[in-house]
Amino acid sequence: MNYPSNIEQKLAFDRIREWASSYCATGAGRQKMAEVAFSVSFDEVQWRLSLTDELRTCLLLENAFPHDGYVDATPFLKKLRIEGLYLEATELLTLKQALEIVHGIVRFFEKTKEGQYPSLKKLLTPVVVYPAVLQRMDAIINKHGAIKDNASPELLRVRRAMADKQAQVTRRMQTILKTAQAEGLADENASVSIRDGRAVIPVPAGYKRKIKGLVYDESASGKTVFLEPLEVVELNNELKELGYAEQREMTVILRAFAEFLRPYLDEVMAAADLLGEMDFIRAKAQWAIQTNAVKPIMYDAPHTCLWKARHPLLEQTLKKEGKTIVPLDLQLTPEKHILLISGPNAGGKSVCLKTVGLLQYMLQCGFPVTASENSEMGLFRELFIDIGDEQSIDNDLSTYSSRLLNMKYFVQHAGASTLLLIDEFGSGTEPTAGGAIAEAVLDRLIKQQVFGVITTHYTNLKYYATSADGILNGAMQFDVQQIRPLFRLETGAPSSSFAFELAHKMGLPEDLVKEAEAKAGTQYVNIEKNLRNIARDKRYWEEKRQRIRQTDKYLEDVTSRYQSELSELQKIRKQIIQEAKNEARQLLAEANKRIEHTIFEIREAQAEKERTKAARQRVEELKQQLQTDTQADADARIARKMEQLRQRQERRAQRKKDKTAGGIEAESVAEQPLQSGNKVRLQGQDVIGEITRISATTATVGYGNVFINVPLASLERISGNEFRKIQKARTTMPTASSYNLSQRKLHFKTTLDVRGQRADEALDNVMQLIDEALMVGAGEVKILHGKGNGILKEEIRKWLKTVGGIASIADEQVEFGGSGITVVRFT
Repeated sequence: MNYPSNIEQKLAFDRIREWASSYCATGAGRQKMAEVAFSVSFDEVQWRLSLTDELRTCLLLENAFPHDGYVDATPFLKKLRIEGLYLEATELLTLKQALEIVHGIVRFFEKTKEGQYPSLKKLLTPVVVYPAVLQRMDAIINKHGAIKDNASPELLRVRRAMADKQAQVTRRMQTILKTAQAEGLADENASVSIRDGRAVIPVPAGYKRKIKGLVYDESASGKTVFLEPLEVVELNNELKELGYAEQREMTVILRAFAEFLRPYLDEVMAAADLLGEMDFIRAKAQWAIQTNAVKPIMYDAPHTCLWKARHPLLEQTLKKEGKTIVPLDLQLTPEKHILLISGPNAGGKSVCLKTVGLLQYMLQCGFPVTASENSEMGLFRELFIDIGDEQSIDNDLSTYSSRLLNMKYFVQHAGASTLLLIDEFGSGTEPTAGGAIAEAVLDRLIKQQVFGVITTHYTNLKYYATSADGILNGAMQFDVQQIRPLFRLETGAPSSSFAFELAHKMGLPEDLVKEAEAKAGTQYVNIEKNLRNIARDKRYWEEKRQRIRQTDKYLEDVTSRYQSELSELQKIRKQIIQEAKNEARQLLAEANKRIEHTIFEIREAQAEKERTKAARQRVEELKQQLQTDTQADADARIARKMEQLRQRQERRAQRKKDKTAGGIEAESVAEQPLQSGNKVRLQGQDVIGEITRISATTATVGYGNVFINVPLASLERISGNEFRKIQKARTTMPTASSYNLSQRKLHFKTTLDVRGQRADEALDNVMQLIDEALMVGAGEVKILHGKGNGILKEEIRKWLKTVGGIASIADEQVEFGGSGITVVRFT
């Protein structure tokens, strides 16, 4: 049994429960959250955690899981056990929604892979959903919870009669009103009104006796009365009788359904209860996603090994302030099963204590914990805590008296399966006596193999923990230079309380602090000084080790970058050498041509001495130029050749530009009206195509094998010559187009959400989606427009019917969204 009785409030688990409960959608889910209790059964805790962890994974990874629309049908199903009672139409709609959600959940997990979500599948195994029940409800009520006209032949007959009778009343009332207006007995702007379910006309009070009828009401000023003409009284009476008949027939239908449902009532109630259970599990899973909580590695024995543990409430508060929480690493083993934490006030000792206690309590209540996934946690039979001031005037207890009562309870009841949490152990009385009693109690708890986390300022307890078995010192780190706590726990050595340093920081006079140090005694001051020096040196070496790690990481990054750059340079060098070799081959080819030309000149000159000599001289110069390229100046020559190539490319580009600027301009056709068969280009782009169909505002343009609807305002007409030139240029760049199409396919999304958008905005987005789908060759796309009044859905489908290449337009399956999603499949 946990101690004290208000342990949930002490550990703030009640706030965690309230936080998680805010994610519940049903009363049944909130009730189950309120009933969550501490468990010592390993199988039960494992089962609860597995359900929550599997659903957390499902919510993160599975878009098709029915995660909303949860309703509670359990309360009104209970009354069906009493013969003669039936469900109202609104209750019937709620039951229908609940069974559809349960059916959708069951179908979802049936479609998942074998071995996936085993705990959730086991939970759903006993659930039976009868399709006949859903079909019967579909035949009775519509999606708004109203009973359908064709729910029974009698109801259809009555409602048709009511419609006919209402039409008669309306026509007769309009005739009477027009006559009264023509005779000046009613205002020209008057219209037929409804009072107490009967049609009446407004008449000035002075003329009420000039029209035969019954007065049903009058205005606040008394100047206008609302009168039912005698001619329609009988018709209104008949209409009211038909209304009563309608109510009787609806009651008959609902009673008949209740009789139909009673044989299946146990299964239906089980399904409704399951939905409450799923809502409860879903709330915990959503809370876990919000807080990054996980299921740790579980042990069926007392065990605590927390890595990167965080107090969820503190983390939430710090996030709101834009701050980051310092995670906690803590380990309790059979060899060192008690951790004694010391350190300065406001340094985080109590937070460590409460974090360990809260996470352990959360775990044994089936909640994921805010720690790393490789944390290891076992189960304890009891949690004992002594946190806060328990003094009581009513019970005549001082602070220390209440602490002594707690110590007594701990010594008498704590054992090897107990987790003990004590804050400020031994405080509340004279330090020497308080420290001695605390040390004796601590020694007894160690012998009883109790697991625990204890905070203290007492020096004798720190000494005791240094030499005793089963206990380990821990210290909250403190920045001596900045005089501020670091909120980081280090184990293996105690910490100073830094009382004098904090006194300096808080502004106490220097001489007063010196006097206090003198009164504390040399021995105490030296102990505190040594502890500070140990903490300072430890921090120094840890910072130095961290800098070494950062330097090593930086050197690894630099080395990796240099290797990458060297590889790139070698690749560029090979490319340059290859280009230089190509240039050399070209030079040799030119040299061969010149040699052949020289030989031809010699033959033509018939061995004239001067011309022969000159020709031989040119050949010799060329030969010497080619032979003087040695390996020593190869790199310089390659650089010169590369520069020559670059300059040559620039000259070619400039000549091409000049030629284009000075060439004959194509015939202007931009001002001519667009027609089917015209060659066009998208304004501001190089995309060209041919119009295949044209309407008042849009045109269907073919781009290769793809046809896209484009607004006329974004098209410009081009000539046939320009179209062929661009097309020819395109054929030389297949790689870029292929890459662009591959990128489109890679980033294309088959689902579009247009909920909340205006019709014109939604249609523009749908057009883009369909165009992209046709371009990348998608098989189908889904448009999420919601249900609402159906206007947005109607506009989208009206446009889709005008688009070529679409094979079908249909609603999504009911369990995946139904009429709120349009599925478009392409040919």
